[in-house]
Amino acid sequence: MKLATVPARRLIVTGACLAVGAAALLALPGLAKAPVTRLASASAPEGTYWHTRVLSRDTHHRQVGSRANPYRVVEQRLIERWHTTDGRSWLGYRQPGAYPKSDKDREAWRRDGSPARWTRDVTGQTVALSTRPTKGHVTPVRGQNAQFFLAGQYLTYEEVQRLPADPAALKAWLTKAAQVAEGRDVERFARDSLPDLFHRLPAPKEVRAAAYQVLLGMPGVHVRGAARDGLGREGTALTIDQPQATGPKAERGTIIKRLIIDTAAMVLLSDEFGPQGAGSVDLVMRAGWTNTGPAVPALP
Repeated sequence: MKLATVPARRLIVTGACLAVGAAALLALPGLAKAPVTRLASASAPEGTYWHTRVLSRDTHHRQVGSRANPYRVVEQRLIERWHTTDGRSWLGYRQPGAYPKSDKDREAWRRDGSPARWTRDVTGQTVALSTRPTKGHVTPVRGQNAQFFLAGQYLTYEEVQRLPADPAALKAWLTKAAQVAEGRDVERFARDSLPDLFHRLPAPKEVRAAAYQVLLGMPGVHVRGAARDGLGREGTALTIDQPQATGPKAERGTIIKRLIIDTAAMVLLSDEFGPQGAGSVDLVMRAGWTNTGPAVPALP
């Protein structure tokens, strides 16, 4: 098994395939004593397109309104992706419109005259915010970006199906991929790639279950128990401590990433970054197979 970095930063493996027969994995440095690798059982797709629909909500970092009635608003973005097994892909994008963040913010917004758009924040700096949804668009994705992306690597559908279903082997694959793609904090890079396996890629459920076990064993990951996401769906909450990498060293703290995972289906429900309720959150509204073709994202 040989790894090589190319301009596209793709993981290249000679032999049977990128991911992943047991013999190839055992050839990796440090895996000489690893148990025999269990591979996922590849299954036929249950539709024409692997389809994901994600609603992102971000609390705008500046207050808007008047100095007498300042308030914060939440920006929204809908992002949908469609992948076929033969390497074609489409991207849909739409902004559903901003809204006041809390009841207190809504009251201040009403006192401000309930504006539908904002061009300045309370300090007079330029912003571009609106409560009105955009028309949106859907476009084909060209080149290698049409493939599935994991840990800095572009993978075909077949390569995704052959990812390891054994936690130790999957972690080894992610670590080696991270070394090729990142070369610095490899463990953190591999850890941060794991949530993609719960929605972005059509990985077999066995692989997603292995990814969950790998995630639980990573430093800074804590299980917080049952929780509901921003759409009221139930799952298991995990928090990930992420040391702040920028700013004066003495002032750096820890930023919390919060995942809610449906552990029965092994599907990501939400991915929140920053203070709970005050940062940004991605709500995975759909991740699965469909026969419905690409279209401009419908409003939630």
